[in-house]
Amino acid sequence: MKFLTGLLAAVVLTAAASSATAQDAEVWRDVAPENLWVIDTTKGRVLVELTPEVAPQAVERIRTLTRQGFYQDHAFHRVIRNFMAQTGDPTGTGAGGSELPDVPGEFTFRRGARPAFIQTPTGREDRAVFGLFGAMPVRTQPDAQMFVTADNRVDAMGHFCPGVAGMARSASPDSANSQFFLMTAYRSNLNGQYTPFGRVLEGMDVLAALKAGPEENDGAVTDPDRMVTARLAADMPEGERPRAMVLDARAPRMLEIVQAAVAERGDRLTVCDVAPPVRIEG
Repeated sequence: MKFLTGLLAAVVLTAAASSATAQDAEVWRDVAPENLWVIDTTKGRVLVELTPEVAPQAVERIRTLTRQGFYQDHAFHRVIRNFMAQTGDPTGTGAGGSELPDVPGEFTFRRGARPAFIQTPTGREDRAVFGLFGAMPVRTQPDAQMFVTADNRVDAMGHFCPGVAGMARSASPDSANSQFFLMTAYRSNLNGQYTPFGRVLEGMDVLAALKAGPEENDGAVTDPDRMVTARLAADMPEGERPRAMVLDARAPRMLEIVQAAVAERGDRLTVCDVAPPVRIEG
């Protein structure tokens, strides 16, 4: 398992370069209220961190429809256990959407050097690096590649791990509109085929409790649970606004979490096995 040693050294260097010390063991970043999506369902609340760096057009669509009050009383019309829960269709049939034009696919993005990026060890022989971009699990080129690119950035792709939010679409890659899905398991076949735009910070238990449909009927749900409303934390009264904090990659404890995952999973480790701790207030 020589690959683990080399890439763990890269993680150590990432932490050292950000000047983290033992006294910094609790380094938390506040999720901007503009990027904290608050979804209230008939089974409870789900908090999603939107990631505009990964999918700017998809995030802007989510914000626009949310602020229009579009996401009111929508069914979770398609729920497949150990896969995902889909909603955002006002007709509840899976065929509806908003009156806004469709959004093009954003299946990859260009990643810049960001202190909150942390690498996780993998056994790949190519130059791919897996890690967390904020809370989003990604596959990307290494930072060193930035020195030979015109924009000082490298290619990256979000991975559909549990909790990742994605834009639903039809056969056309540029047909995303208002429908979205929230993952409850990892599905590698979605990577590079659908647009990931955020990740659940709280409420995975809520997603697990949603009524599911039969797989033989593609998860179509009879008498479904519903998304009652969706709001941006930035638009909520201060007394009602939740605050979300995510452990920063610069914290030594994040390195400990990676090392523990390596020890437990070994060659079976995937980027989905490493998630930053989250604190929620309010």
